[in-house]
Amino acid sequence: MSGRVTGCGRRVGIGRSPAYNARWGERVERDADHQDHAGASLLRRVWRSAFPGRGIPRTDRDRALATRNTALLHLRPVRLPARTLRWTHTFGLGGSSLVLFTFLVASGALMMLLYQPTAGGAHLSVTAIEKEVVFGPLVRGVHYWSANLLVLVLLAHVARVFLTGGYHGPRQFNWVIGVSLLLLVLAASFTGYLLPWDQLSYWAVTISTGMLQYVPAVGPTLARVLKGGTELGTETLVVFYTLHTTVLPTTLVVLMAFHFWRVRKVDGVVVPPPRPEEVGGQPEKVLFLPHLLGREAAQAAVVLALVLWLAALFGAPLGPPANPGMSPNPAKAPWYFSGFQELLVHVHPVLAVVVIPLAGLFAALLLPYLTVDDEPAGAWFLSRRGRRLAAVAALTAATLTPALVALDELLGSGSAGAPGWLRGGLLPLVVLVAAVAAGYRLARTRFGATTNEAVQAVVVLLAVALAALTLIGVYFRGEGMALTWPWRA
Repeated sequence: MSGRVTGCGRRVGIGRSPAYNARWGERVERDADHQDHAGASLLRRVWRSAFPGRGIPRTDRDRALATRNTALLHLRPVRLPARTLRWTHTFGLGGSSLVLFTFLVASGALMMLLYQPTAGGAHLSVTAIEKEVVFGPLVRGVHYWSANLLVLVLLAHVARVFLTGGYHGPRQFNWVIGVSLLLLVLAASFTGYLLPWDQLSYWAVTISTGMLQYVPAVGPTLARVLKGGTELGTETLVVFYTLHTTVLPTTLVVLMAFHFWRVRKVDGVVVPPPRPEEVGGQPEKVLFLPHLLGREAAQAAVVLALVLWLAALFGAPLGPPANPGMSPNPAKAPWYFSGFQELLVHVHPVLAVVVIPLAGLFAALLLPYLTVDDEPAGAWFLSRRGRRLAAVAALTAATLTPALVALDELLGSGSAGAPGWLRGGLLPLVVLVAAVAAGYRLARTRFGATTNEAVQAVVVLLAVALAALTLIGVYFRGEGMALTWPWRA
């Protein structure tokens, strides 16, 4: 029997039927094609082993499985109420915080390659990043603006959760985690503030660590541990650098993952009430993929564009090297601590540094447990009455705070013999407590507010007052911490 031999060692032709020969020829062609694409098949097998699935999900079932089986996406619920997708309900603040934290980690890791945490090398290494490294100023700018924006976005995120009542019921402890994350971010920003080792950062940290001296009993010890000694130097830089690049970021990552997981377990953010045109009953649910994921990706792109624009246009400030023998006038704390520095001008240091901050912190942590859960949540400011009360509280704080600051400045400069208790002793604390109690009582009795609406009004009053003190400390304090207009500073 004669015939030709195929690449597989089998004969086709004589003695074989035409149908058989045709089928065998197709098999030979498939084998040859398989050999040509062996590399691609190998890559596909490697990809499938790491990311098992069916490629791009085309059906709702595949999208649900992709969310459930992907580690990062699994931190979000598979389905979520459609009403929570409104941008004005959350403004994407939580996702924006994660994006900014990612920028911080990436840009910080690049700068760690050249940075030297020593008193003699810190400023020189930052200067080298600015002047000798390609895209060095852009990387520093991204890090600087991401850090400042992260503090602002987190403050807005906490305010959003509070003002929509998203801290009740199963979300109570997640509120505590969120407040803890805010404190960690403030600590990370503060420890990173010193690392350029220029005049601004050196004296800002000097002022801030000096506030710890007023903490009774343990204050001097805390200041000495944080500074690594009695004065700011290389030991201080090593402590701040270790906290900033290792301890705090690791803690933040763990706590953030726990925070997102708890949000996942309660099916996302608190659901807003239905609009008048919407039918009542159970809220309509949609898949996380692609509805929410697409929105989050778009917001991440906007945040990236904003950070790059700020970094390219303004960069990051860098002053002359730190000079321990010459303090700038005025020497100010970082802007997020300026409100408490402003308090130091008006009240006793123990009140400004210990009593008021700790009272505010404990009140914030206990807030979910001091209010009630049987009131509806999800709407901004809880109700129309709650919105009016919050507006009145904000207007009151925005008006009275600058007036009281100006009055205290007038009394302090015009009457040298003013008794100590008038300016910084027990009287300011009594006035503050009385104002809070009177505001709460007035909201309940005069306006008929519920418990949560009254608490909301008090919190808005205190928050706007602290914001006003911060603005005064940043923009209206000149030489010798005297009040002045910003354009004259």
